[in-house]
Order: sequence, then structure tokens, then C-alpha cells
Amino acid sequence: MYDEILFPTDGSEASKRTFPHAVSQAEAFDARVHVLYVVNTTYAGVGAGGGKNVNSLRAEGEEVTEEFERRLRDEDVEVITRIEDGDPHTEITRYADGEADMIVMGTRGRSGIEKYLLGSVTEKVVRTADVPVFTVRTPESE
Repeated sequence: MYDEILFPTDGSEASKRTFPHAVSQAEAFDARVHVLYVVNTTYAGVGAGGGKNVNSLRAEGEEVTEEFERRLRDEDVEVITRIEDGDPHTEITRYADGEADMIVMGTRGRSGIEKYLLGSVTEKVVRTADVPVFTVRTPESE
């Protein structure tokens, strides 16, 4: 039923806590996992005036995807890694449209004004993805 599972990650504790669920889905369906890291080029802290540049974020993405690739191979799960630039929810849904049958991702459980102001990448993916989205609620405080 699910041959290709997308596991978008930002390297956070929330995504690390979601990882076992991606593994269990992959094992249950004998599926390949696509580990996707999106360099958020829409973030205000990126660019000439920001504290981080795209190259440092891309290097961070390489470290994160390599870690999850190693862990998946240790579990005997076939894996593909990818790093994309852009708006996270847009890139996740775009990638899933061509490559995945299911998305497995965490949600931090934000509420109140923080959720209203920041929105949620996971919430946007759930609302716009054409494939099922398996969400894992993780604690907000990390």
C-alpha cells in the first residue's frame, strides 16, 4: 500500500522522536524512506542581514540527513536523502507529490498566539498534501 515514505526533518528533537514511527511504517509496509531536509530560505534570519547563511544551513542539512540515513541503514531500511531550498511546507508537499505515498512527521504541539503567528509546517502539510500524513505529537519544550 505504501512503498515510498517521506520523512521530512529539521534535525530537531521533535523529528528525532518521530523517527521510530517512520521506521515502523517502513518496516510494516516494506517501504523505502525518503529523508528530506528543507533549507528554509524564507526565514528572516537567512541572508545578508541574518545570522545564518544558506551554506551553513545546507551543511546542517547534510549532517542531519546523513545521521538519519545511517540509522535507517542500521535498521535495514532502504533510504534516499534529499536537501531542498525554499519554504518548508511547500517543498515537502511538492516532493511528496512526485515521490511519496505517505508522509511521517512530527508536530510540536504549539498553541495560542505562537501557533497563530507562526503557523505550523505540519498543519500546512496536512491541509495541502495529496498523500496521507502520519503525524506524531511531540512535547513543545525541547
